Amino acid sequence: MGFKIQWAQLSPPRILVLGFASIILIGTLLLMLPASSRSGESLALIDAFFTATSAVCVTGLVVVDTGTHFSVLGQVIIAVLIQVGGLGFMTMSTLVAIAFKRRISLRERLILQEAMNQNTMEGIVRLIRKVVAYSLILEAVCGTLFALRWSLDMPISRAIYYGYWHAISLFNNAGFDMFGDFSSLTGYVSDPMVNFTAMFLIISGGIGFVVLSDLVDYRKTKKLSLHTKVVLLMTALLILLGALVIFIFEFTNPRTLGGLNWGGKILSSFFQSVTPRTGGANTLDIAGMRQATQFFMIILMFIGASPGSTGGGIKTTTFIVMVGAVIAMIRGREDIVFFRYRVAQERIFKALTITLLALLFIIAVTMVLSTTEDSSFLMIIFETTSAFSTVGLSLGLTLKLTTFGKLLICFTMFAGRVGPITLVYALGQKNKKGKELYRYPEGKMIIG
Repeated sequence: MGFKIQWAQLSPPRILVLGFASIILIGTLLLMLPASSRSGESLALIDAFFTATSAVCVTGLVVVDTGTHFSVLGQVIIAVLIQVGGLGFMTMSTLVAIAFKRRISLRERLILQEAMNQNTMEGIVRLIRKVVAYSLILEAVCGTLFALRWSLDMPISRAIYYGYWHAISLFNNAGFDMFGDFSSLTGYVSDPMVNFTAMFLIISGGIGFVVLSDLVDYRKTKKLSLHTKVVLLMTALLILLGALVIFIFEFTNPRTLGGLNWGGKILSSFFQSVTPRTGGANTLDIAGMRQATQFFMIILMFIGASPGSTGGGIKTTTFIVMVGAVIAMIRGREDIVFFRYRVAQERIFKALTITLLALLFIIAVTMVLSTTEDSSFLMIIFETTSAFSTVGLSLGLTLKLTTFGKLLICFTMFAGRVGPITLVYALGQKNKKGKELYRYPEGKMIIG
């Protein structure tokens, strides 16, 4: 009874943190089972913990090859962890409650609001139903397309298994693959069907379920919310800009685009522009890219996907609010305006807080890893950003991490998945007094 009272008194951020942590621990124990490995031997605790964390946090960084090390049972466990981690454990719990026709309590709605990063509880259960429906439909359709394509290269049963498994991984922006030798989708670098299907899954999972709902309902409503317009605009701009930069920087690189024809160069450039936000799959050798391209991909990873999605990063809306603040300051305007709507000051402060916390976190982890790991600075900051933004792209550092390095990267993935503000609220104590009853006099400071 005492435990129940204590659990009931936990804040929504703490419940989310403990919920994700519990799933990771369960996944670790399951992946350590001898039956989860092809060799029949139990996976080392640290490697099982790392894999479970990467799966639940839908990252994709791996210390053992998913396709060659794990048995079918192990691979299915990873797929389930990805699905639960991508949709969120509260979404899955709510789905079970709905299936058994149990009423969703006010407290559960508050937790769902926190988990889905919504401003209000209104329609939250309806949104959860849509989340599950959209996810299953998109994974089923794209999994079928993958299966049809891969049936040309492998037995039909294996093609179906691979198709739906990778559809789950890509829609949830996890980046895990089963092609062996850490190769990801490099064997299909110029294959239009595999590339377009994978990009569609990554983008669909990354724009957020609110945006998907808006797009589906557009035929009835004939209008899009401000949030949806901003997300679609930023997603399109980042993909186009990213593809252009990668195409220019890698055009003559023999290890990446150099050996491809024009169609392959353009297709690969777009895929590598989509995947840092935050798909994790790749069709080119990321380690073979020029340093300028790798640094640019760090920026794309840092921005990440959109709010209420399966992706990580500071989010596209946070980035555009920060850019809008800079433009407003340069133009001497007080308000940030998008599509004739003014952004509330509270949103600007939140965007600044998220960006600064994420930046400081990445800097701190990078500095620590620079002292514990024997690798270049660019490789370390690339891996750290990939972990925090739950991307999964790697320059090869993950395979060489020390035990301490693996634990630190695990914590980084976890922090990136639950969000820096949620983690701070969960570890600290949010001010419960509400608005301040008085304000201090305005002081003068010289800025810049």
